[in-house]
Amino acid sequence: MSYSALTQHFQQQYHLQHIAAMCGWDQATMMPAGGNQARSEAMSTLAVLSHQQLQAPQLAQWFSAAQAESLTPEQQVSLAVMQRQWRDATMLPSDLVGAFSLAGSRCEHAWRSLRPANDWAGFLPLFEEVLNLSRQVAAARSEALGLSYYDSLLEQFEPGMRSATLDPLFNDVKQWLPGLITQVQAKQSAEQVQLPQGPFATSHQKALGLEVMKLLGFDFNHGRLDVSVHPFCGGVSEDVRLTTRYDENDVAQALMGVIHETGHARYEQSLPAQWRSLPVGQARSMGIHESQSLFFEMQLARHPAFIAKLAPLLSHHFGEQTAFSSDNLAKLYTRVQPGLIRVDADELTYPAHVMLRYEIERDLIEGKLQAKDLPERWDNLMQQYLGLSTKGNYKDGCMQDIHWTDGSFGYFPSYTLGALYAAQQAKAIQTELGTFDHLISTDLSSIFSWLQRNIWQHASLLETDALITQACGQPLNACAFKLHLEQRYLGA
Repeated sequence: MSYSALTQHFQQQYHLQHIAAMCGWDQATMMPAGGNQARSEAMSTLAVLSHQQLQAPQLAQWFSAAQAESLTPEQQVSLAVMQRQWRDATMLPSDLVGAFSLAGSRCEHAWRSLRPANDWAGFLPLFEEVLNLSRQVAAARSEALGLSYYDSLLEQFEPGMRSATLDPLFNDVKQWLPGLITQVQAKQSAEQVQLPQGPFATSHQKALGLEVMKLLGFDFNHGRLDVSVHPFCGGVSEDVRLTTRYDENDVAQALMGVIHETGHARYEQSLPAQWRSLPVGQARSMGIHESQSLFFEMQLARHPAFIAKLAPLLSHHFGEQTAFSSDNLAKLYTRVQPGLIRVDADELTYPAHVMLRYEIERDLIEGKLQAKDLPERWDNLMQQYLGLSTKGNYKDGCMQDIHWTDGSFGYFPSYTLGALYAAQQAKAIQTELGTFDHLISTDLSSIFSWLQRNIWQHASLLETDALITQACGQPLNACAFKLHLEQRYLGA
């Protein structure tokens, strides 16, 4: 049967992806700096081999024949998802895939030292090469899909999502977000908040993180926690690799980072085992993936009932402090203060960081903005959205993120889409099961069971709109997110 032949072929693809994921994890965590050139070339070769396998001439015949076979509804969906992945591969020549992978590896590795040095001049030529190749990828995808350059890249991360949908959605958020930030800051200005006193030893921070991961249901038999410059969740479902970064003067950064990545990891570890080695058994979209990490970090971990669980753990690992009281931590972890760094941003200002990046990357890919002009545009939008300047401060401005270094254009909208989806899921859970005050205090596992039934077990068997509508009773919108923010920060 042609469908059977296709499943075997795509299972081989999954194995190649597994190897690439582990090479990438090692490159970010354990590899000595001198190994980067060889590793980049090896990963480029692996990317080309994987791409060439997806372009195998027999696939077209197998897909055509499989359409006529008697397949279950799930197999029909699986066939469609495999065909979409095949379609994506046949859009790009292998030499472009190899050059794109190599340029991304070089730029990302150099960024690790260039960013701390605030070296925009050293970073620019590497970034220009990545941007040039990203535009070539976008051109090829655009021609094949009949989409704009940017939408053709967005499709890789958010199948079915278009700028025409994002623009009114983000414009809606822009209408009420600035005023809400102002209101909350005015309210919080009268509050007294104590900062925990460090230093917080890295060994104790790691022990705390591991304990919280266990509380959140992470399976340590199929994953581990390490350190990298930029926190991430990688690997494959059977072997999930989390990373964080530690600052001995700030315990919250690593703790919330670990919780965020654990949300990603629980999704990966809970994808349906019977489909896991096929495209249909993998995450539906990065927006759905981010909804899980933001659900864990924002909806759960910053809720007063969960903070009441964190308070004694902090005291156990770092000693008794009045700053570790539940009430003080609740105020501290919901403090709103516009800042320069996206990954450190509070829940309320975070969408501004994402919308800024969305506008910039769209214009970069569409050719409306050149790489050399990026710092100026960044500074202008930071002042417009958050009232802050990054003039001359590249490391905390346009060089702060890892995404563009390897050409991941089209990814950033996933973060705010994830926040909207997470709010919708939280509302649906509480409508069905009861308040988070009760569930987090007494039955945290029931929340994970709901996510398993409604999100995790479906993998890519449902389109994103169908997944969210089925789980939450309505399609994507910003209403639940706005209501959540107003209730949490204003008590409205």
